Amino acid sequence: MTKPEINLVNKPNGTGVGRILKATQCSIKGFKAAFKEESAFRTELALGLVLLPLSFWLAQSLQHWALLIVSFLILLIVELLNSAIEALTDRVGVEYHVLSGRAKDIASAAVTLALIVLFIVWVVAGYEKILTLIG
Repeated sequence: MTKPEINLVNKPNGTGVGRILKATQCSIKGFKAAFKEESAFRTELALGLVLLPLSFWLAQSLQHWALLIVSFLILLIVELLNSAIEALTDRVGVEYHVLSGRAKDIASAAVTLALIVLFIVWVVAGYEKILTLIG
């Protein structure tokens, strides 16, 4: 009796450069869907329109600027993951289930933590800038 051959490599988007191009197309579709369907994502992008110019003024160094921007990007990443979890949970079933509610609540808590990180980083940067200006 021979063992059945099992294909452990499932690459529906191809391999190599073709896979990278297909993944990029999927990412663009994801950004478009998030922008169209998720008001929180749009709100956070609007926040970014304010924070990006402000970051150039607040940052004391290139590394400091990178920290400000990375804290904002973390928020966007977590928001995208939260939206994906919500969409998948709704796809499975829109009726209430304790596990679906828990998944959505935990994802929302992750967004809250990302917002807290953003707040801490930006408040400290603002505090340091004020100290620099007055001292």
